[in-house]
This record gives sequence, structure tokens and C-alpha cells, in this order.
Amino acid sequence: MATETSTSAAAGSGAGNWVESYTGMSTDNIKGLVLALSSSVFIGTSFIVKKKGLRKAGASGVRAGVGGYSYLYEPLWWAGMITMIVGEIANFAAYAFAPAILVTPLGALSVIISAVLAHIMLKERLHIFGMLGCVLCVVGSTTIVLHAPQEREIESVAEVWDLATEPAFLFYATVVLAATFVLIFRCIPKYGQTHIMVYIGVCSLVGSLSVMSVKALGIALKLTFSGMNQLIYPQTWLFTVVVVACILTQMNYLNKALDTFNTAVVSPIYYTMFTSLTILASVIMFKDWDRQNPTQIVTEMCGFVTILSGTFLLHKTKDMVDGLPPTLPIRISRHTDDNGYGAEGIPLRSAAEGIPLRSPRAAE
Repeated sequence: MATETSTSAAAGSGAGNWVESYTGMSTDNIKGLVLALSSSVFIGTSFIVKKKGLRKAGASGVRAGVGGYSYLYEPLWWAGMITMIVGEIANFAAYAFAPAILVTPLGALSVIISAVLAHIMLKERLHIFGMLGCVLCVVGSTTIVLHAPQEREIESVAEVWDLATEPAFLFYATVVLAATFVLIFRCIPKYGQTHIMVYIGVCSLVGSLSVMSVKALGIALKLTFSGMNQLIYPQTWLFTVVVVACILTQMNYLNKALDTFNTAVVSPIYYTMFTSLTILASVIMFKDWDRQNPTQIVTEMCGFVTILSGTFLLHKTKDMVDGLPPTLPIRISRHTDDNGYGAEGIPLRSAAEGIPLRSPRAAE
């Protein structure tokens, strides 16, 4: 009888601990969950609003895809930009309430929202294999994030600076900067209008560095608000400069990608490359591999293979439409045709749908 009583008490205690643990999670984690979901909705919507602004600006000015900046005078583009900023702020705040393992995978929701809204509002289409590629990208990225090692806790800007100036991360940063310059000055002039990975590569590479700087800046602001002023340290301002430079670069080349290619293709590729490179940068900078077991490593490798498979499908089917061959042309003649479409001799057709994206004489 006493044994049964003690067993019941232990079970009750265990249940109580579980309930207490679950209740504790539901207090802060639900806040983080709501913020992360809100972030995905805002960011996914911003892709569509910005592209509609790019289309409208391109109809009366020089397209962003060929180096124009007429979109800066378009209110609709700024509405999309503000929407994205709100989403990023919500995403940043989500990490204050919930662990990264909960928040980061929810970024995949923005891919789905972007694809659905592109189908409804932009009349863009994906081939059935493109849809499969989108699913594979999301699954692969989620697999990597869920099995990625947890980041170490950072208590000061000086600690982040010490980690950022260690040889391993300096080598990574050097490789990223070198690859970025090669893409910008060698690849973009030749392949920017035909290969989606060029623009997205620049955004993702630079983004992996911006996340590390954003984390350092967030720590500085958090400590400053708690009474430990970090604004007196030059490292804080250096990280701020890096963040601003990275964000401006990402914004510029993401606009070019959205202006040139199908939004439903840009969104998942950008998400997967950005997430993968950010995890790689975090592992190198914070040495998280020391706490990984073989199962985690193998699972992450499988995630990378899944991402590569999905990216390959998206890239190879971006010019395909159901019932039409994959060799559907996306370039038009340099001479004006009967419909008045023009003169730039660049791919003005939206990938996977074969209709003009922009023209100096096109109207929304």
C-alpha cells in the first residue's frame, strides 16, 4: 500500500513537473512562436508587395534588374520594404523569447506564403517539379536547423569580437568577401540576367556575415539598456557599420533577383542558401561542432543533400510550364515586336510562366 502511495506520489510529482515545464514553455515560447509566425507573414508578404512596386517602377523607368533605381521613387516598393523591416524586427524579438531551434524553422513559412501570394497576386506559376523542389528546399532547411547545435551564450561585445577575430572565422569571412566580389564584378555582368544563383549567392553570402554582426549589435543594445553601456566601445560601432553595409548590399541584389526571376523561385532558394550559410558561419564562429555527435552530423549532411536536390529542381524547371517543353525561351528580340515590347535584349519573361516581366512600354 505504501509502495502504491509512493508510486502515485512520484507519478503525480512527475506529472506536476511536466505540467510546470510545459506551462513555463507556454509562457515565453508562445510569445516567441507568435512573433516568429508574424515575422514569416510580414516577410512573405513583403516579397510580393516589393515585386509589384518593382513592376510598376519598371514600367516607367529603368528596371532594377539592369541597374536602375527608379523603384526608390515608388511608394508601393517602400510599403513592401517597411513590411519586411517589421517582419525582421519581429523575428529579432522572437529570439528574445524562444530558442533558435523553435524560431528559425518557422522562416520556411515565408516561402509558402510568398509562393501562394505570387500565384494569386502576380499570376506566377510553378511547374509541378518546381513545387516539389520548393518542398524539398523547405524540408532540407528545416532538417538542418532542427539538428544544428545550439549557440553558446554570449555575454559581451568584447567576447563576440574575440570570436570574430579568431583565424577560423577570419578565413571564412575572407572567403565570403572574395566570393562576393567575384560574383559582383565577374559573374553578374555575364550571367546575372540568366542565372538566378548569382544574385541570390551575393545576398546569402553577405547575409551570413550580417547575422553574426546583428547578434553582436543585439547583445550591445541589450547590455546598454540593462545599464552596462556598450556604446563606448569601438567594436559596437564597427559591427553597426557591417550590419548597415550588409543590409544595403542584400537589399540591392535581392531587388535585382525579384525584378528578373519568378518570386516563387527566388524565395525558397534565398531562404535555403541564407539559412545554410548562416548555420555554417555560426558553427565556425562559435565552435558548435565540439558538441555534435555523429548522428547530428549525418543528419545535417542529409539536409544539405535535400537542399541541393530541391535547388536543382527549382533551377532546372524555372522556365517550364505544364504542357510546354523546358526549353521555353525567355529572351526576346532586341527589336520591338508587334506588342511594343522592347529593346533591351534581356530576359523580360518571368521564369516558369513565359510572360513579360517588365518593359518600358508595359502597363500594370
